[in-house]
Amino acid sequence: MHAWIPASGHGLRHAGIHFDAVRIAGVLAEQVAYELMQFTDFQAGPIVREATGHRYMYFLLPPQSATGHRWPAGVRALGRGAQGWAYVGVPALGGLTWPLEWRSEPTAEVPFVEAGLLHEVVGRLIGVVR
Repeated sequence: MHAWIPASGHGLRHAGIHFDAVRIAGVLAEQVAYELMQFTDFQAGPIVREATGHRYMYFLLPPQSATGHRWPAGVRALGRGAQGWAYVGVPALGGLTWPLEWRSEPTAEVPFVEAGLLHEVVGRLIGVVR
């Protein structure tokens, strides 16, 4: 699997190096994850969920793919093309990883969330197609 996934616990990884990320909070994040998982027969690619704070979800995309789309307000692309440095917490695939967990794990067949599909689902759910 990916070398950026820690063997235990969780670790911070720099977005834009091994992956880009799209950060969405709360109910919208849950809806987006649900739609992606339904559409892909539960093979959506890596989605990390925070159990505290804003309850963000991070949809992990191939490097340099998140900033290729215009994301609506409330949805933030994190990668090399984004403003400033961004780090994403990544949990191990097993064991104690609180406050992070996998909503959808990466697989050899689906190592990342597909950026175009994520953009389409987000746009459909919030009524903004760009």
